[in-house]
Amino acid sequence: MMTEKGKRAAYTLEFKLEAVRLVREGQASAVTAKILGVPAATLGNWVRLAVQGKLAGAGAKPVSPEQMELARLRAELARVKMERDILKKATAYFAKESM
Repeated sequence: MMTEKGKRAAYTLEFKLEAVRLVREGQASAVTAKILGVPAATLGNWVRLAVQGKLAGAGAKPVSPEQMELARLRAELARVKMERDILKKATAYFAKESM
């Protein structure tokens, strides 16, 4: 994400770790990136660096606990919606098959 002056966005280590945690817990990487407003490639880099133990934060973009909780809840909501849609499709499929 680029700012108005062309500077790169800087994220705190806590923000990056929370994003990585969401992906490691099964949240789709692309969904997590979209919800958090981070490019998918950037999130992929964070996950790779976290696995290597080299993930560092810039500290220039402070993230409050409320923002972290909001990001977590948005990711959880997206996951629940996907599960709901899958269940809806499966129910419709089996209802059609039983006719």
